[in-house]
Amino acid sequence: MSTFAERYREVVAQRGRLCAGIDPHPELLQQWGLPVSGAGVRAFGDICVEALSGTVAVIKPQVAFFEAFGSEGFAALETVIAGCQAGGALVIADAKRGDIGSTMAAYARAWLDPSSPLCADAVTVSPYLGFGSLSPAIDLARAGGRGVFVLARTSNPEGAALQLAKGDGVTVAQRIVDAAASANTDGSGTVGLVVGATREHGLDLAGLGAPVLAPGLGAQGATADDLRTVFAGTDLGWVLPASSRAVLRHGPDVPALRDAALRTASEIESALS
Repeated sequence: MSTFAERYREVVAQRGRLCAGIDPHPELLQQWGLPVSGAGVRAFGDICVEALSGTVAVIKPQVAFFEAFGSEGFAALETVIAGCQAGGALVIADAKRGDIGSTMAAYARAWLDPSSPLCADAVTVSPYLGFGSLSPAIDLARAGGRGVFVLARTSNPEGAALQLAKGDGVTVAQRIVDAAASANTDGSGTVGLVVGATREHGLDLAGLGAPVLAPGLGAQGATADDLRTVFAGTDLGWVLPASSRAVLRHGPDVPALRDAALRTASEIESALS
């Protein structure tokens, strides 16, 4: 069985290093001429799958925008996950789950167990109940060649007070990085990180040995040319820039959406090569 690191390396070698978000928020639904409803979210997802699943290396549906429509939304999300995987893309469920004990284990089964209709290739998780609380998700991901992406240094300004707090001279965010690196010493690349691409992060990522999901490209202000500076000192082969609205605004036309994703992936490769 392939490790998550091997699966990641293979797909980005074929398709480039773009993680395309699928975020059916109400404004985009309206821009696409779709109803703000479960039916609209399903149509939005179907268009994205058609345009992106065979083109983009990694696709990241934002769970909250599906969850808002209850069972209809979750049914649409199941279709998106399955469709993107069938097209050859890796799927990161952007759920940001975090809890303890049996509850964390249940979240892990929901997003990482092949028996679940929501099973993705990876899931975003929050470590702020303690990194050790993520063990059920990390263990299940490792066993199945899947991954988790742990929030480390996020792009929202509210995160700084917690993430940059220091104990013994080391920031909370760097402790998360170090814990993730320790979890990856087997070479599996199971534990990736979320580190925003919109500003200097101040982290030592050199020993991580796993993908770094870098949101913020496009609508949040980061450009492809910023990546080499922001992630200086990092193995750039692990950097996975994410863009959502900057690509999605080209929908609902399928060829236009696909072309936007291809252009963005090409810009990333030119900047990081």
